[in-house]
Amino acid sequence: MNKIISKEHFSEKVFKLVVAAPLIAKSRKAGHFVIVRVGEKGERMPLTIAEADPVKGTITLVVQEVGLSSTRLCELNEGDYITDVVGPLGKATHIENFGTVVCAGGGVGVAPMLPIVQALKAAGNRVITVLAGRSKELIILEKEMRESSDEVIIMTDDGSYGKKGLVTAGVEEVILREKVDKCFAIGPAIMMKFVCLLTKKYDIPTDVSLNTIMVDGTGMCGACRITVGGKTKFVCVDGPEFDGHQVDFDEMLKRMGAFRDIEREEIHKLDPVDPHVCEVTKSQDDRTAPWREALRKSMKPKERTAIPRVKMNELDPEYRSHSRKEEVNLGLNEEQALTEAKRCLDCANPSCMEGCPVGINIPGFIKNIERGEFLEAARVLKKTSALPAVCGRVCPQEKQCESKCIHLKMGHEAVAIGYLERFAADYERESGQISTPELAPKNGVKVAVVGSGPAGLSFAGDMAKMGYDVTVFEALHEIGGVLKYGIPEFRLPNKIVDVEIENLSKMGVEFVKDCIIGKTVSVEDLQAEGYKGVFVASGAGLPNFMNIPGENSINIMSSNEYLTRVNLMDAASEDSDTPVTFGKRVIVVGGGNTAMDSVRTARRLGAERAIIVYRRSEAEMPARIEEVKHAKEEGVEFMTLHNPLEYIADEQGRVKQVVLQKMELGEPDASGRRSPVAIPGATVTLDIDMAIVSVGVSPNPIVPNSIPGLELGRKGTIAVNDDMQSSIPAIYAGGDIVRGGATVILAMGDGRRAAAAMDKQLRGAV
Repeated sequence: MNKIISKEHFSEKVFKLVVAAPLIAKSRKAGHFVIVRVGEKGERMPLTIAEADPVKGTITLVVQEVGLSSTRLCELNEGDYITDVVGPLGKATHIENFGTVVCAGGGVGVAPMLPIVQALKAAGNRVITVLAGRSKELIILEKEMRESSDEVIIMTDDGSYGKKGLVTAGVEEVILREKVDKCFAIGPAIMMKFVCLLTKKYDIPTDVSLNTIMVDGTGMCGACRITVGGKTKFVCVDGPEFDGHQVDFDEMLKRMGAFRDIEREEIHKLDPVDPHVCEVTKSQDDRTAPWREALRKSMKPKERTAIPRVKMNELDPEYRSHSRKEEVNLGLNEEQALTEAKRCLDCANPSCMEGCPVGINIPGFIKNIERGEFLEAARVLKKTSALPAVCGRVCPQEKQCESKCIHLKMGHEAVAIGYLERFAADYERESGQISTPELAPKNGVKVAVVGSGPAGLSFAGDMAKMGYDVTVFEALHEIGGVLKYGIPEFRLPNKIVDVEIENLSKMGVEFVKDCIIGKTVSVEDLQAEGYKGVFVASGAGLPNFMNIPGENSINIMSSNEYLTRVNLMDAASEDSDTPVTFGKRVIVVGGGNTAMDSVRTARRLGAERAIIVYRRSEAEMPARIEEVKHAKEEGVEFMTLHNPLEYIADEQGRVKQVVLQKMELGEPDASGRRSPVAIPGATVTLDIDMAIVSVGVSPNPIVPNSIPGLELGRKGTIAVNDDMQSSIPAIYAGGDIVRGGATVILAMGDGRRAAAAMDKQLRGAV
């Protein structure tokens, strides 16, 4: 797939590419777009599908060289492959018999207009198409437009073809001579703005397509937010087509220029340069095994509890605050791990396991470490956890397993379960003797997983162990979901995630990237292909904003967008095509782990002041204590009991100040945390050049909205029972798409619970 079948040169900088993409061609409708990426460091770029041939399995894209990414695409030739083509995305164009319709296409905007013209004509409309370009060479698809239009009017800026003038002159010519019932406009933003001003004067409903401002296209970053009718909308989820009379084009035009200076520098990258399975080890894990009994007798409980808790080895704070990809926590050495493992009392009723959402045999793996069987400890972990090296790094053990440790009741610090989990997983990886869990014989039953984050990977691992043929469908070009795009490498290196994913591949799990369930293929398509069960783990990637004045100013972005640019797209590297803002005075609004990840990333990208703004006190912060500690050590400032009221932009639309409301704590709210209350008249104004909003996420609606009859919760989550089963018996769900935002380990627990329940159902034991 993604092979360029043919390439046609429309003009000096405009090309028509026919690309092999059978699944997209089958599902595409008028108005849909795709996200393409050229090269492993390439930027994600939205392009509307001009034509599709379901029989040949091809889609047609029209591309204009305007920057680095589009130029890279245009440099590909027939027979070359595009790295990623994802789609179809967006809502299809609403088509009906309006009457007389004017379709105004400017420049390469003519290409996405073609399928709309064809659909309008097929619906019985009288279609008058106005094609516009700077010169004759930039008028494209004229022949195809004439075949589907009742009339075609051509306008060129220089008068070299058709009539001289702007597109608005051609549109108004039609309006003045006959009744027009509807208008569609696609092209440069400034063109669409003036078409809408014209049609608003004549009270003609007008739809515009805004896909050019998108970054991700799947609803997870929030970069494409615009104001429509006074409300914030996301182009990729709510559009890309909107009522043009309601769009705030001035705000949109400013936002589109946010990275113009960076892109101007990036294009110089194209300047010419001088040519100068190991065998699974068997052992008893039961507490009554002779070796476990011998270990317990080797030390008295008082001797074990007298051992102080180990301290994690860390990079120097000053050094690490300038190192974006080096992991802060360095892990335990063998001596430290052996000593810490001796602190575990190997309780008869281990309360620590009650706090583990995936049910890891915690004493079993720790006691293997104590006796020096590090590979065996890793094997025990992998019986119940698909991602032990990940969980050992990012799970909040202090709120889960370690919070239940018997040491706490005795007045001592809990056993460092998370540190030991990381040690065992890292030891196995570094030894090269990576084991795969014992697998049941294949049963020939196919199950599908939607999303490759922690819930999806956990479910996939358990189902593979039980003999199922598991395929994971991921919307992005990388497997790992939030583990890749959401968590910085200084906390969770990509190589760690990749090893865990490779281990699942060795277990027989198949991964399909660039495939959006609900767009590229539907759940019905999966069922038609023989999948007997579907687990939806598509996450909650739609960022929340505060909806306060000035929030759509340039250089105000969601934490999802910021971290996706830096983590997934590696935007801070010189060889990456994706731009990112390097703020010097940065605030991050929020107090969770994602806020800490964002503010610590900003420090590493050169922020002189990186400030957490949080409306409650530090005691109420949901972030891990360790993350807060690390942030402070790295020079992050904390403004607790403050909340943004308004952002103030300069004349270019870039944020320059934030007005903060001072708060005080009132009574506890439903979560048990004391509610913040504004102190009347108490505000402070800060000079800033960047703001990152990290106030939570909502479920991505693409998958849930594509499944007819699926029951949803109040906030758009998928409603499930205790077995993670949805209102449709063959569909299960877990992770953030159910919880609306939770930890990695809770998502993994959902995956395990769903796997057990689906296995029971498919075996007919319900």
